[in-house]
Amino acid sequence: MALLVQKFGGSSVGSLERLKAVAKRVCNTRRTGDDVVVVVSAMGKTTDDLTRLARSVSRHPPQRELDMLLASGEQVSIALLSMALQELGVGAVSMTGQQVGIVTEAAHGRARILNIRTERVRAHLAEGAVVVVAGFQGTATGANGDLEITTLGRGGSDTSAVALAAALGAERCEIYTDVEGVLTTDPRIVPNAQVLESVSCDEMLELASLGAAVLHPRAVEIARNYGLPLVVRSSWSEHPGTCLTSNRRQRVAGVALELGNPVDALELVRHQGLVALSHVPDRPGVAARLSEALSEAGINVDLIVQSLHEGISNDMAFTLERRDLERAQAVVDNLSGRPGGLQPFTAAAYPELAKLSLVGAGITGRPDVAASMFATLGQAGISLRMIATSEVKVSCVIEDGNAAQALDLLRQRFELTPSQVHLEAVSCEDSSPAVRGVALDRGQAQASVHGVPDWPGAAAAVCRVLSDANISLDTIVQSERTRQTPLGAARDLAFTLPRQDLEQARQALDPLLRQWPGAKLVPGGPIARVSAVGAGMPCTAGTAGRMFRALADAGINIAMIATSEIRISCVVAQDDGEAALRAVHHSFGLEG
Repeated sequence: MALLVQKFGGSSVGSLERLKAVAKRVCNTRRTGDDVVVVVSAMGKTTDDLTRLARSVSRHPPQRELDMLLASGEQVSIALLSMALQELGVGAVSMTGQQVGIVTEAAHGRARILNIRTERVRAHLAEGAVVVVAGFQGTATGANGDLEITTLGRGGSDTSAVALAAALGAERCEIYTDVEGVLTTDPRIVPNAQVLESVSCDEMLELASLGAAVLHPRAVEIARNYGLPLVVRSSWSEHPGTCLTSNRRQRVAGVALELGNPVDALELVRHQGLVALSHVPDRPGVAARLSEALSEAGINVDLIVQSLHEGISNDMAFTLERRDLERAQAVVDNLSGRPGGLQPFTAAAYPELAKLSLVGAGITGRPDVAASMFATLGQAGISLRMIATSEVKVSCVIEDGNAAQALDLLRQRFELTPSQVHLEAVSCEDSSPAVRGVALDRGQAQASVHGVPDWPGAAAAVCRVLSDANISLDTIVQSERTRQTPLGAARDLAFTLPRQDLEQARQALDPLLRQWPGAKLVPGGPIARVSAVGAGMPCTAGTAGRMFRALADAGINIAMIATSEIRISCVVAQDDGEAALRAVHHSFGLEG
């Protein structure tokens, strides 16, 4: 017999009829001989209704009392589903997060799971019962030693289910939802989006963090870290759904199920070069022409960044293998100021560079990772030439002469073993498609810190302040041109962040920026971020250019660009977001 964990969301149990249908599906699974643990959310919009009820009583309800209230929604679901299963002749027992043994940190509203005491669940399974578990909730020991009910935050039921499956050593975890699997993009914008047969956990982490709402990133992190097979299926059909894959496999042991070291590898790629462009015309098609020209010359580009700047021009930079640097500079020079080319811009080449990358899961959601990386290098006097961030990797480009020292410092800082340190570039033997899916995130805001002193540790100080305020940054880009301030040369640091955190970021940064005469935080206009994700990108030349061309042909201007090995993100005007998504999705042939 196999042990399966099945999770059903609020829409799947949104009415008594739907709840009874779920009971029949669970009953059919149990009668095949498999042991089953079912995790359910609150029915329909119950959580939203309870939140509104709380805010009708208190403008700022205490988070402890809010957890106590919200946890009641799932308890209704588990009791009713257990009754429905028993009515079908299947033994079932409902259990709250506390009864199941889900132990969390003492952080109301956003707790992470420390460990799960599975003895009671295993005992019920041994008796032949289906165990029906309340998702989204756990228990913690408060400051006074008393037990407290906690909730896991958005996507908490997904997290509960995957964590339980990992702790129980389940054969797989099945997430049932109202779509037939993970789609290549949002079907509300592109109706003929395809259902993916499979997707890697790293790809899914990127898609989930960029706005694909079918799975919460925390659930994918756990599946990735413990090598748990995870399937996303429809509650209403027999479609096999999408299988999430991971090449890792480890047992859950001890505490810190969700609080282990978020960094599991360190990569160093040497012999890199960088081409930095400034005063690049700010209009559609510029990035596309540049990328296409480089691709036609047989030059494979790695990291690409483009930052907003004052006026009608942008800064852009890209890295490549050092042996290609001279040819790349010739391509750029041929485009600048020539008949039929682009308006004149400034280009500079830097040959002796290296790329350092921290690899892990959920790095964007742990702002202290990037902040610690930058601070560690800054304290050693190592300057950052470029920064690139994503959900599974944060990279920085430094002087090659500092590479060995930087590698050793970061290995010690993140407590990595020699086997977790990799000194080779990404292998190009992967047969994965260049682009697996395209996501649109409209919940981000763009901002720039103007006048960051051009000395080691300054960018780290900005990231550290925001990390201490629990604000996650993404699409971090340093400008190529400098401006003069009373402290000397300074650069601009542009980034995106959750829109609701913009005012908090301004308040958090104010004391730091007061120490730097001329520095200020400048918020941008309304934005949308469209991103292409695929594990085959490093092995497929011209992917970025193809995306840029699709946006140019649609007449959409790119405000910012940030890439990693498996992701290309472009920031565009908010009104262009849906058109950008459709154009990019179509350009990679992802329609059904």
